[in-house]
Amino acid sequence: MPQYTAPLKDMQFILHDWLNLSAHYQKLGLEDYDQDLVNEILNQGAKFAEEVIAPLNRSGDEQSSKLVDKKVITPDGFADAYKDYIANGWNAMLGNADYDGQDLPNSMAIPVHEMLSSANFSWRLISVLTESAILAVDKHGSNNLKAQYLPKLISGEWTGTMNLTEPHAGSDLSLLTSKAKDNGDGSYAVTGSKIFISGGDQDWTDNIVHLVLARLPNAPAGVKGISLFLVPKMLLDDAGKITQANTLSVGSIEKKMGLKACPTCVMNFDDAKGWIIGEENKGLACMFTMMNDARFQVGLQGLSISEASFQGALAYARDRLQSRSPQGIQQTDKKADSIMHQPDVRRMLLTQKSLTEGARALSLLYATQMDIEKYAEPPRAHKAKQVIEFLTPICKGFMTDMSEELSNLGIQVFGGHGYIREWGMEQLVRDSRITQLYEGTNGIQAVDLINRKLVRDNGHMLASTYELFSIMVGNIGNAEYKTQAHDLLNEWNETSKQLMTLNALDLSGAAYDYMHYSSYCLIGVLWLSMADTAEHSDNDTIRKGKANTCAFYMKRMLPRKNGFKENLFNDAEDLMAVTDMEFDYQ
Repeated sequence: MPQYTAPLKDMQFILHDWLNLSAHYQKLGLEDYDQDLVNEILNQGAKFAEEVIAPLNRSGDEQSSKLVDKKVITPDGFADAYKDYIANGWNAMLGNADYDGQDLPNSMAIPVHEMLSSANFSWRLISVLTESAILAVDKHGSNNLKAQYLPKLISGEWTGTMNLTEPHAGSDLSLLTSKAKDNGDGSYAVTGSKIFISGGDQDWTDNIVHLVLARLPNAPAGVKGISLFLVPKMLLDDAGKITQANTLSVGSIEKKMGLKACPTCVMNFDDAKGWIIGEENKGLACMFTMMNDARFQVGLQGLSISEASFQGALAYARDRLQSRSPQGIQQTDKKADSIMHQPDVRRMLLTQKSLTEGARALSLLYATQMDIEKYAEPPRAHKAKQVIEFLTPICKGFMTDMSEELSNLGIQVFGGHGYIREWGMEQLVRDSRITQLYEGTNGIQAVDLINRKLVRDNGHMLASTYELFSIMVGNIGNAEYKTQAHDLLNEWNETSKQLMTLNALDLSGAAYDYMHYSSYCLIGVLWLSMADTAEHSDNDTIRKGKANTCAFYMKRMLPRKNGFKENLFNDAEDLMAVTDMEFDYQ
């Protein structure tokens, strides 16, 4: 199993040298936050990820979660690790201070979240959804619900879930049939079955707060008739103490390709008591508060898997002796050279390295925009919100597609050993595969990007994103880097504007290509900016490593954009021309 080590040097370079977090915090009036505090959080987060949850990753996969007497039992060590996690305040990092949260900037928490998912994706997933549930309750819940549930959700004493999907209703939530009826006392009776509920039950906490989409009687058809309800596993008295179990249960645990240690449940609600969040029939808008956060976190999971695979592949390539290098004998004291000296292995490792570090830069830039939206004055906060909305499908879609490619490259570096379970590389492929599917498949993310975020918004989100990246380009000192970044960014911007003239069918046909075209272009700009910053680094490895990795990206990764660009303006006629019968000649 690869031994996970948090990439602290790269994180510190991005946060301090490239993003200049101290100045960022000063502009937001966060004078108490500085480089020393960030580094302390990073160091302690790394220690927890490396020493507490990483050792449980393989054993958790082997053991998996089980349903015993209608109760979920998670793998050995998982519950104890969670107790350690909440005892040290990790769950409360982003929580509202009014409910005992630490209210830290996202740019402090996101690196820790990356470490947790790299170390043990299955273990981390439950706390991800709790954080998203906190956002929805905090923004849309009544004062009474906030007072009852937020303190224990934020502390981690209770966990949260998101209950959207039904067997017949996945991404099209207009088809959901779960029902809710008014009990006449301020509560509702919720009935229905939900599937694919991560952390639907667990043995970590004595209560779980389910956020459930359901329809009220006489609700409008479609998504306009959906309401959101808070349905706890255990009911409370007026003092907030647990009294009895609610009428909900786990029907089964899904048998999955990966993430075997995380209990993904079928949840059955049988007139379970719940309370509405937000207004009647406005539940989808409330749920999107939770869902958009989850989409970014899923993108971060893709980055995390990519980092774990890169670390495993790099360590193996350094140790594995096989053949001699095309450059001639490199290790005269050995019978063969390590495969690190083979150009094709270097190609795979640099593909992993360049895309992973580029995606990390994107995720942490995104985190700074979350800080600005949260703390800045309205004009600046509004622009940050637009950037976040535009980049969310890119982060979710591209970074998870990337994880599937890079985790498979990890297996390829290992050769036959990568196919064997004991090395742990195949687990990364299995675990990463879900990230391209849940919280909206990547095809849906692409359509969301090109239809909603680009065209229906009339280019306003595009303009704010272009402005942010233009400022970055303007700060590049190296003339060659600056010219490359300027030309690349302007090409992307002009191409994006041209797409806005396409009809609906051709636009949808171009969606997936546009998501990838945009990703390679924007990450290219980030790489040129980082390479420029690294020129002034006191760390010789960082200085040379960023420059050389940037050169690899520009030469071998960025040209991928051209293939995607070529498809953007092809009409969708060929996609629709083959009839249903012609697919299999029946």
